[in-house]
Amino acid sequence: MMNTWVNAVSAELDLPEDVNVDVILDVARVAAHGVERPAAPVTTFLLGVAVAGGMDVNEAAAKIQALAATWPPPAG
Repeated sequence: MMNTWVNAVSAELDLPEDVNVDVILDVARVAAHGVERPAAPVTTFLLGVAVAGGMDVNEAAAKIQALAATWPPPAG
């Protein structure tokens, strides 16, 4: 189901269909649990911007995950 959706969105936006869904979901999970839930979609958007700018997806994901690992826990 997910791959069908991703391929359909990619086709609709004239993007390549070689999306690494696992990397994106890992980044979303780390942001949601390490920062706060609303950080997940914003962080995955920023991952996409970095990749569109030429950064390797795995390098960008690793940087995001490293940052999230050092992020202070939410107060309260």
